[in-house]
Amino acid sequence: MHYLGQLQLVNYKNHDFLTLEFSANVNAIVGRNGVGKTNVLDAVHYLSMCKSYLNPLDKQNIRLNQPFFSIQGLWITEQQQDLVVCSVKAGTKKVVKRNKVAYEKLSDHIGLFPVVFISPYDGDLIAEGNEFRRKWLDGIIAQIDRRYLEDLLHFQRILDQRNALLKNISIGNAQNDELAIWNPSFEEVGDRIYRRRLAFIEEFIPLFRANFEQIGNEEETPDIQYKSDFQKGEFAQLLAQHERRDLMFQYSTVGPQKDEIVFTLNDQPVKKFGSQGQQKSFVLALRLAQYHYLHLHAGKKPVLLLDDIFDKLDSIRVQRLMDLVSKDVFGQVIITDTESERVKAILSTVLKDFRIFELPLDAS
Repeated sequence: MHYLGQLQLVNYKNHDFLTLEFSANVNAIVGRNGVGKTNVLDAVHYLSMCKSYLNPLDKQNIRLNQPFFSIQGLWITEQQQDLVVCSVKAGTKKVVKRNKVAYEKLSDHIGLFPVVFISPYDGDLIAEGNEFRRKWLDGIIAQIDRRYLEDLLHFQRILDQRNALLKNISIGNAQNDELAIWNPSFEEVGDRIYRRRLAFIEEFIPLFRANFEQIGNEEETPDIQYKSDFQKGEFAQLLAQHERRDLMFQYSTVGPQKDEIVFTLNDQPVKKFGSQGQQKSFVLALRLAQYHYLHLHAGKKPVLLLDDIFDKLDSIRVQRLMDLVSKDVFGQVIITDTESERVKAILSTVLKDFRIFELPLDAS
């Protein structure tokens, strides 16, 4: 068992002070719009990933006119309890501590306490560009593969250096042959990233299709197509062929930072041809497959965060999701909704104990 037993927020977004004691099973946070329900889920995500799900700029997550924020959570497993504290003070570097010991590298924390956040904004996975989908994919792999996370960080440094060099060459402050310093490592690390992404996609697709069939009950065949420059032959030759173009644009125009991830139904882009219902099924199946993938590789069930889904999904999809909750497919679940009575009616069908927190609480 892996769950968040207690959450305490100080000056996080619109919460000045809030403490919640969670059930290991199902929890619902209800209240009118604007009371900070989603911000509670966001804080749980922060305790897992050392960053906000909704706003990556830490200083913008500090409550208005306050100098800092603090998020404290007690993670409970069968073996032990871990107290994690994430704090940010305006103008300083964030600090994350586990059992009172600060991390030197935040990457050492990633993957210890997995969560999956299902949000009304998940439609962006379909609507937005490839960068959005690459970040989603990278975020999953990085939670279970520390080497991959290190490769991502290393590649970004190489990419920044190579792009800076391209700009210097274009203005006459460096020579073309200096690219030979960065090209080999650019190719080597980029190739590892490509191969890991490819292996992930191949394993992920069957999980995704199974969830699509279960949630959507659609007859269409969904797929995820992965396109990379490393599929176009010798990458060193490709770099050489694009050198002139790189110099013209002053940035690297080929490499894993340009990988494409295309979602399709019956070989047609779901972004263009999928109905609203099909797109909702597609995105929900992606998130549930993400859950099962992390469970499989992390050896523990992630905490499932469901934000405002009762209002965004039709009753059939909600019922199928609740059926999965009842069948012990998931571990701890934390839900937000605006209507207390609706939540009680839906959760009464779940064969698990549940707690309902109505915001604002007396303590907040």
